[in-house]
Amino acid sequence: MPELPEVETIRRELAKEIIGKKLAGVEVVKVRRRAKILIIDFANGESLVFHLKLTGQLLLNAKPNKYTRAIFNFDDGTTLLFNDVRKFGWWKRVKDVSLIEKELGPEPLDKDFTLSKFKEMLGRRGKARIKPLLMDQRFIAGIGNIYSDEILFKAGIHPLARAGDLNSAAVAKLFSAIKEILKKAVEKRGSSIEQYLDLYGRKGDYVAYHHVYQQKKCPSGHQIEKIKIGGRSAYFCPRCQKI
Repeated sequence: MPELPEVETIRRELAKEIIGKKLAGVEVVKVRRRAKILIIDFANGESLVFHLKLTGQLLLNAKPNKYTRAIFNFDDGTTLLFNDVRKFGWWKRVKDVSLIEKELGPEPLDKDFTLSKFKEMLGRRGKARIKPLLMDQRFIAGIGNIYSDEILFKAGIHPLARAGDLNSAAVAKLFSAIKEILKKAVEKRGSSIEQYLDLYGRKGDYVAYHHVYQQKKCPSGHQIEKIKIGGRSAYFCPRCQKI
């Protein structure tokens, strides 16, 4: 599933291509992201909202295929395709995006997401397992299966650890890992797992930087283990991430 880095990559590319252009006579004024959701705002106050889910794609000026679910024809001839192999993704036209946004947690790359705020958040969820907690969009926005694994490895934290058991040093490492991993992944245009491509049909380069997700050994040569937590897979190194 495309996570924050993948959706942010598409957002940045799309903003360069369509802001100022018109769709059905209405000008695009902004392209933004909230968690894993892409939002195109129009001058009339309405928005197009996309969630790519597992295999969704947004492609610019591409040729439609059997997986194309929607085509948006801009007035200048630009086309935006929404493809989805598994049909879990969705798009909708809305008048009030806040109804979608209100259930989402803070953005981890925003300046106001600080270490002190993160400590407060963890303090309120002390009994929660850290891996599912990082993936809870109401707790923190945009992190999914891939980046939760990579973040926890970077921080040296076991995915089954409880939030309340992390000491101050561990929380600081986790906070730093969240920022570092997500920034690097955005820089490398995300990870191409499943069907993910950027706006121009290119694969993301961050897969080359995966240390545990779908890997056999960590950088130190230790065997990676895969377990299930809350119905989701977790890849981790039991030697580097002790509970």
